[in-house]
Amino acid sequence: MITFDALTLKAFIKESKDFLEGARIQKIQQPTRRDFIFVLRNQGESKKLYININPQMYHLCFMSEDNEKRRIIEIPKQPPMFCMLLRKHLENSKICRVNQPENERIFELYIETYNELNEKIYLCLAVELMGKHSNVILYNYDTNIILGCAHNVGSEKSRERELAGTLPYTYPPKQIKLDIKNYNGVIDYKKLGTDFYMFSRAFADLCIGQTRDKLVEFISLENLSPAISDDYSKYSLYEELIPNSCIQKSVNSMIDNYYAHYQARDKFLSEQSHLLTHTKQRLKRTLNSIQKMQTQIQRESDCDKYRLYGDLIIANLYNNSDYSAEIEVYDYENGQKITIELDSTKTLKENANKYYKLYNKGKTSKEKLTEQKEDLIQIKTYLEQLEYSIDTARNYEDLSQIKSEVIGTKEVKKEKIKAAEPEKIVKGDCVIYIGKNNRQNDYIISKLAKDEDYWFHTKDCAGSHVLLRCEKPSSEIILECAELAKTYSSASKSSKVGVIYTQAKNLRKPPKAALGYVTYKNEKEIIVD
Repeated sequence: MITFDALTLKAFIKESKDFLEGARIQKIQQPTRRDFIFVLRNQGESKKLYININPQMYHLCFMSEDNEKRRIIEIPKQPPMFCMLLRKHLENSKICRVNQPENERIFELYIETYNELNEKIYLCLAVELMGKHSNVILYNYDTNIILGCAHNVGSEKSRERELAGTLPYTYPPKQIKLDIKNYNGVIDYKKLGTDFYMFSRAFADLCIGQTRDKLVEFISLENLSPAISDDYSKYSLYEELIPNSCIQKSVNSMIDNYYAHYQARDKFLSEQSHLLTHTKQRLKRTLNSIQKMQTQIQRESDCDKYRLYGDLIIANLYNNSDYSAEIEVYDYENGQKITIELDSTKTLKENANKYYKLYNKGKTSKEKLTEQKEDLIQIKTYLEQLEYSIDTARNYEDLSQIKSEVIGTKEVKKEKIKAAEPEKIVKGDCVIYIGKNNRQNDYIISKLAKDEDYWFHTKDCAGSHVLLRCEKPSSEIILECAELAKTYSSASKSSKVGVIYTQAKNLRKPPKAALGYVTYKNEKEIIVD
């Protein structure tokens, strides 16, 4: 990803200056500690100035509605303190001038406003776009005293420049470089970014081999043709520097589209990783519980010997005396003599009843443990399906349908979850539905499926529910549905996979079952190779 440089900032200001100067600040929002939204109005229209000071993707632009959705911006109910400060001083005020200090990645908005005594004062909002040092600073232009910062910089972080309220505002130390417009020597293209102003490392790499006159033309922002490469790996103010690129309508569109792409991708990957981690932890705990349950069931399976001991003691009541420490009897089931330990304080009949109680207790425990194990196996199947759905999600909207299942509805904000819409494929007179997550799978089972429809699912592995609606399906369409079930499953890369199918009337959803969970009967199996 290419970082935002001074030349791009210069081009943005040149393009947007007419709108910015004279604009009134209507609203200020701070979704996170690293991004800001200023709603500006001028020339009969409103625009959202988006400022991001994230060290990995710092930039600013006028944000379009589509890219606002792609960025997945959520406004907190309680604004941060710095946002409250900005609202106090800047809301309903007027931007009188916009500026970029020479060769710096600093965006300055000079604002005309009034203090508590109704005296006109001038404030400056300085947006410093400098990697890990990126910051937003509000200071009084008349006194040069800082009113507040997005984050303070103390002496422990910087020995050269402290930033905090009540301190004087100073520019960062200047870099010692050359101006290529006044340079007539030999250009070392390997050091273009370190020797000359306005050449970031990425831009310098694109300019290798260009003539000095061409480089001066670039720096002067002549004949702009902003473009983004097809794979979004880079952008440039000049389309000729990027082969296989898409030309943008404006410098602002280039910035907005490029960084919105990466913000959407990063948020998707971050959310996917979070949900996968949460699901895998639950699955691990469930598997451990099943293993422990199986061990307990195995232990309780030995309770049958207590029934045998009780029967053998009762059969030998008259051959042995009460209050003995042990009894030797013939085991007629296994054909051998065995010795049974007894409680010497009890009679033989009381000892026999003790073993019968142990047997009944073990039998009851085994039944309950087996029932609990079946419930855990159902949860395991559900979690494996959930893990598959998260792993194969294609965008943030897919994850939003899954989120409430993963972390629980109490932790998810109260918002309308979009109606599940399974993928639909039309094949002549036949319609195929494919569920991509548990919510869509449940929608297929509960709402779409009719008795005569055919349901497909991979055997013993997580995957999508595939529903075929066709009056007289041919063997070819059935095979195609089986192949789709394999494709949209965790076994998609396996050489051979079993796919079961049956009519929808043979499906049953148990009471209180998890989303997408069904039992079935009268199924047939196809081996997809």
